[in-house]
Amino acid sequence: MWFAEPVDLTWPGERRRRPLELEPSLSAELLVMIVVASAVGAGVKGVTGMGYPLLAVPLISLVGGVDDAVVAVAAPNLAANIYLCWHARAGRVEARDLARLVGFGVVGAVVGTVALVRLPDEPLLVTLALMICWFVIQFLRHPELHMPPATATRWSPLAGTVAGLMQGAIGVSGPVVAAWMHPYRLPRDAYVYSITLIFGVTGAVQLTVLLGQGQMTGYRPWATLAAAVPAAVALPVGVRLRQRLAGPTFDRVVLAVLMASAVSLLIQVVV
Repeated sequence: MWFAEPVDLTWPGERRRRPLELEPSLSAELLVMIVVASAVGAGVKGVTGMGYPLLAVPLISLVGGVDDAVVAVAAPNLAANIYLCWHARAGRVEARDLARLVGFGVVGAVVGTVALVRLPDEPLLVTLALMICWFVIQFLRHPELHMPPATATRWSPLAGTVAGLMQGAIGVSGPVVAAWMHPYRLPRDAYVYSITLIFGVTGAVQLTVLLGQGQMTGYRPWATLAAAVPAAVALPVGVRLRQRLAGPTFDRVVLAVLMASAVSLLIQVVV
């Protein structure tokens, strides 16, 4: 998953899978970018429950390769999801449809990986970015936008499958999950618990695949450590900030992260 949120290690327009080439060493410039990007991404994730790889990977990719960026944040992102899910566990009693979303998400990811392997990345990334923009615009036009529980339950298998398909095809599921869960109008902790549980399951699959493929080689373990340290510092700071955010403010922050994700996706297409 590329953004949690798990990743498909392919280049835009290219389907699986060519051997990944490591840079000869972990340069000072790349090290600094990893530290800064990881701190920013983890801080945002602490507040909203999402956004770590979504923000960190494009930033790190400005200096290093996309594959290096993905590997560097995979383990810290999984740890962040476990931490946030546990921290927000009190919200689990108000969460809804998680079994359906997670179960169908896994099925969708398998189908996406097998059936959509030859689709180019760019059209799917652009479509996803436009969908996010449409959702944000609709929410701004109708601030009380919500989804009745019966409707959410009825369509949650489709939503989970779509998120899984996007994950399997292009490695991007975070914005899909966040946009779907937002109209549930869950309390803050229930929302964070829900999305981090979904991200955590897919993140565990991602890290397993990366280790199984032998991607944690060369200087990449050091890059992972360089990402983990600032993430461990920034994540609790974001969590403390989240506790001070009232409902409407939290909604606006989530929407801002979604818009940032749309811009990030479009940047990946252009670059």
